[in-house]
Amino acid sequence: MAESRSEESHIAESLKSLGLTRYEALVYIALLKSIDATATEIHEISGVPRASVYPVLDRLLQKNLVSVSNTSPKRFSAIPPEEGIAQLMHHIEDDVKRAKSVLGAIFSDRSQVERGDQELIWSIHGIEKITGRLSDLIRHAEQMVLIISYHDFLAIDLKKAILEVNSSIPIEIISDRWEGPVPAQIKIYTKSIPVGHDTNSTRDLAGGVFIIDNRKVMVVMGSRSEGATGLYSEAPGFVRFFNRYWNFFSDYTNVNNPGWTPSSEHP
Repeated sequence: MAESRSEESHIAESLKSLGLTRYEALVYIALLKSIDATATEIHEISGVPRASVYPVLDRLLQKNLVSVSNTSPKRFSAIPPEEGIAQLMHHIEDDVKRAKSVLGAIFSDRSQVERGDQELIWSIHGIEKITGRLSDLIRHAEQMVLIISYHDFLAIDLKKAILEVNSSIPIEIISDRWEGPVPAQIKIYTKSIPVGHDTNSTRDLAGGVFIIDNRKVMVVMGSRSEGATGLYSEAPGFVRFFNRYWNFFSDYTNVNNPGWTPSSEHP
């Protein structure tokens, strides 16, 4: 008997994750044990306080988990578990859709908030957090991706995300080198690190400028061993500054500029 009570308590906790309160779960379980029952019988079977049984039954009726007779006293019965779980899942899906819609609207409207001349720049510390955020930004790019970065930082931490970007979205990368095939939508310009500078400390560097959709920018500075900091912003001034920075390097890496090699020459 004690084992049965313990099992019911565990199931009641599981039902709470589907949107039921503990009392609602206990009453529903109690009704599954009987063909039908009065409020008093439900109190005795479930252990839910007598004063709470009717309010709980009202909520279960609203959730279409129980039915009620027209007799006096009223008798209640539970719908089958398969239907009950389906009803709960349906409510959850509706809530998720509603929450997604409302939160999406709130997120979209955030750009309308007046901040005067203030532009927010967010600091992110630690390689894992930085690369996790960058990977997410790159994978969800909708228009374009522009990158200036060391090859080793890209290869170790970000290359997978870059190669997973939708093939219709152009990507341009300026780096010291690129290894492996280059997908058609990716344009890469490489220039080797000067002789004598390609050291272990250079390969440890984690740095670069990442521009996503011309409205999001992440600037990374530091190293993998000593830690790195990322500065992220969607502020127009910040984005405009680093777009100019990109344009400067992009112009400098023109195919006619000696020493710079376009990706098409790297099979």
